[in-house]
Amino acid sequence: MPSSGHSFDLAALSERSAEALEHVGTPAADARLTARSLVVADQRGIYSHGLLRLPLYVSAIQKGGIKPRPNLRWHREHEAVAVLDADCGLGQVAMQAAVDRVKERATRFGIAAVTVQNSSHYGAGAFWSDQLVAAGMIAFITSTTGPTVTPFGGTQSVLGTNPLTLALPSSGPHPLTADLATSAGAYGKVLAARNEGQQIPDGWAIDQDGQPTNDPAAAISGSLLAFGGHKGSAVSVLLEAFAATLGTSYFAHQTEDIWSNPSSRMNTGHFVIGIDTSFFTNRKHTEDRVAELQEAVRSARGNGERILAPGDIEYGNHEANSKRVTLSSSTVVQLNALFAACGLNELAPLD
Repeated sequence: MPSSGHSFDLAALSERSAEALEHVGTPAADARLTARSLVVADQRGIYSHGLLRLPLYVSAIQKGGIKPRPNLRWHREHEAVAVLDADCGLGQVAMQAAVDRVKERATRFGIAAVTVQNSSHYGAGAFWSDQLVAAGMIAFITSTTGPTVTPFGGTQSVLGTNPLTLALPSSGPHPLTADLATSAGAYGKVLAARNEGQQIPDGWAIDQDGQPTNDPAAAISGSLLAFGGHKGSAVSVLLEAFAATLGTSYFAHQTEDIWSNPSSRMNTGHFVIGIDTSFFTNRKHTEDRVAELQEAVRSARGNGERILAPGDIEYGNHEANSKRVTLSSSTVVQLNALFAACGLNELAPLD
């Protein structure tokens, strides 16, 4: 939960956020999808990928970095694989088309993959993997981003935060899901720390001189570090290759991030694989085994700490925040300014 802020009605917040996107020309259905993806991230406590980003999306639409009404086009369509050109549209719109295609084709062939080119930020990856695991599928999802991360031992921002989402369906309360940036800290968390006047943890970033820093502003002008030293750096490089090289998307170092220039057309690439578990032993077998593994992890002996399986915190937050969302004070200020600029009323907090 944010260190300070207010809670808002979830439905009202989603509606008002969609209205802001509609105000700048986004079709209603696309606006609702995009707003919902951001609100769900905030529900789960993934504030780096929530409504913190709504003013950026609106600014990018206004300044030409994102098209509000893209013409999505399929290229190189084969039975189980395809390339989708997002035409500089919202990443959520392109990803919904990609996930729908993967679900339909994996149901027929057991596995399917789509690469998306010419896109933009798609929000939190678990929003998309949830749709695949609900259909009994294993999900692998990644994306390029803007240049914010230096390779292991470097000082120059060459890589993106290159998120990785892996998920399997479970007969337990929720899927087994890992949804993470391959930077030590998500870029959105660094931005949030700057907005809220907080420091970032040790090991997250270096400044322009290559020195370790806890100052989020210095980190933004410098570089973030990959998680896990040389191993995490290697994973980040490979994920960028997965997301960019199967289509015509740019590498991070070839782009200018819309955070620094909202008119930048980043040509972001996404990559989605879905594997239908029913083509193997059977769906129930897989889901029961996944649930067994989750419980084994949770029951592991700890030093007075509760042991959690991947995804427990996020899904627990989602359930606890089924009707309200708590936002940081800095995000509320930015949203209210956005709503006012769009001729919309401010939202009344619940507390």
